Amino acid sequence: MPLLYTIGKHTVGPALRLAFRPTVEGLEHIPATGGAIFAGNHLSVADELFLGTVVPRHLAFWAKSEYFKGTGVKGAFSKFVLTGLGAIPVERAGGRAALSAFDAAIPVLKAGDLVAVYPEGTRSPDGRLYRGRTGAARLAVAAGVPIIPVGMVGTDKAQPIGVRVPRPGKAEIIVRFGKPLDFTGRPGDRTSLREMTDEVMSEIQKLTGQEYVPRYAPPRAHAPVGGEPSGNGGPAAGA
Repeated sequence: MPLLYTIGKHTVGPALRLAFRPTVEGLEHIPATGGAIFAGNHLSVADELFLGTVVPRHLAFWAKSEYFKGTGVKGAFSKFVLTGLGAIPVERAGGRAALSAFDAAIPVLKAGDLVAVYPEGTRSPDGRLYRGRTGAARLAVAAGVPIIPVGMVGTDKAQPIGVRVPRPGKAEIIVRFGKPLDFTGRPGDRTSLREMTDEVMSEIQKLTGQEYVPRYAPPRAHAPVGGEPSGNGGPAAGA
């Protein structure tokens, strides 16, 4: 586990647990070793904070590539922090540049680390669960690792869109982990990736009880193009 991530685990993590007292279900589904993809619903920026807090192992998140390339003291500090946290850089340009984030995640997963993605591609605008994009399934097939469904409940109340920091006491936070989905041996063609993605979204819905919307979530003003990995520090998985 990277040093700064370890420090956060012993500082930020306990603080969040004390302030919000999140309920965690299904920790037994997290493998003790080996790579895996966490695919969850996306209600709030706080999703990443609480997911990282309750997962006992290192969890690699994504961050805008600009944060790794800044100049001056601020740029150097940003690069130091993100590198120390084990973050994966992602291009915001879209297309092949954005897909390079998935390429960068493959060796991370094959080396036995964990990576988080949000198949909806952006935060839900109304609390419902939208159709998933196929990036998570593509990544699972390429890396040969399972997908663990994640259901977040209450984070949109603790930190609604537009609120800068989570607010204790606004809602009960629940993090649920489902049984790993093993797609080993499945083909990586478009039809198969769609089927796998729909299976993942169905398992997420079982964990959250959200109303399902069979269309892609509407893009926000600064949402990643095509639903590729987002630049707010958390990933999305686009097709």
